[in-house]
Amino acid sequence: MVNETKSCLIGMTTQELQQVATTLSMPKFTGRQMQEWIYGKVVDDIDCMTNISKQNREKLKLHYALGAAKPLETIVSKDGTEKYLFPTANGKFVETVYIPDRDRGTLCVSSQVGCKMNCLFCQTGKQGFQGNLTVTDILAQIHWAIREKSITNIVFMGQGEPFDNLDAVMAALERLTSETGYGWSPRRITVSTVGLKKNFQRFLDDSQCHLAISLHAPLHELRLKLMPAEKQFKAEEIVEILRNYDFTHQRRLSFEYIVFKGENDSKAHADALIKLLRGIDCRINLIRFHQIPDVPLSGADEVAMSRFRDYLTKHGLFTTIRASRGEDIFAACGLLSTERMNN
Repeated sequence: MVNETKSCLIGMTTQELQQVATTLSMPKFTGRQMQEWIYGKVVDDIDCMTNISKQNREKLKLHYALGAAKPLETIVSKDGTEKYLFPTANGKFVETVYIPDRDRGTLCVSSQVGCKMNCLFCQTGKQGFQGNLTVTDILAQIHWAIREKSITNIVFMGQGEPFDNLDAVMAALERLTSETGYGWSPRRITVSTVGLKKNFQRFLDDSQCHLAISLHAPLHELRLKLMPAEKQFKAEEIVEILRNYDFTHQRRLSFEYIVFKGENDSKAHADALIKLLRGIDCRINLIRFHQIPDVPLSGADEVAMSRFRDYLTKHGLFTTIRASRGEDIFAACGLLSTERMNN
C-alpha cells in the first residue's frame, strides 16, 4: 500500500529527487540515479536501485517511500478486460481498467476517489466525492501496469473529473511525457473531461495530450438534465474555445456521446450536433449506455446507434461506435465505483 506518512519518490521531478539526495547528505548525482531507476527502469522497490550504496538505500527507506502500489484485487472479464482495485495515500480505493485489443493495450486511469460532477448516467457520480488523488496515486496505477502489462495507450477516463484535480493530473502528465520521466509521447495519452471553465484553457495551452469532451447532448436543456456541469460551462462555450486551437495535425479532439433511447438519438439531435461541431476537426465516439440502478434512462439499440452514426458520417462528422468492454465486471464506461470499499 502507498505509504501514508513518508513522502513518495514516484511523482518527483529530477530536481526534487536531487534535493532529496542533498538533504540526506548524498551526492547530488544520486538524484539522477533515482530518476533513472524510477522512470527509466520502473522499479518497484528502493532496494532495486543497485548502483546506489546499500547505506544510502537504507537512509532513503528510512525517510521516503517509493510509492509503488500493487492492486489489492483483480477481476477479469469474459472479454479479457481487467479491473484493478488500488489503494490511495489517504486510505481510500480507486479502480483502474486494462483493455487488451489485438496489438493495443489501453489503461483507463482514475484521478479522484468518486466524483463531484454527478452526471445522471454515471455510477461514479452516485458514489459522491471522497478526495483527490495525489500525483503518486495517479502514477502508481500506471507504474504497476507498465511493469506488468503491455500498455500502448493511457486514457484518463476512470473515476473522477481530471480537470477538477488538474494540478495533480498535469504533474502526472509531465512525468509521463518528460524525457527524464517515463518518456511517453503525448499522442498516446487522452484526457477526458465534462468541461470545467476554470482549468479548460490551461490544459489546452500546457499539454499536447489528446482531449475527449464528455458531450452526450448537443442542446443546453438536455445536457443540463444529464450533466449539472453544463450550468457553469455550456457546450456552446466549450466548442467556441476549441475553435481557437488546431486539431488538424497529430493532436486529436473527440466528443463522447452516450446514446440514450428516446433522449438524444433522433434526427433532430443529430442535426443539432452537426450544427454545433461544424468546422471543427474532431471525431464522435458513440457509447452504449450501461444501466445503473434508479436511473430513468435506457440505451438505444444497435439499429438506432448505427443509424445515428451513419447520419453523422454522411454529414461530415467522423463517427464510430465504441466497443463495449468489461460490462460483466462493472468496468465499462460509467460503471466504476468503490463506494463499497470507501464507506
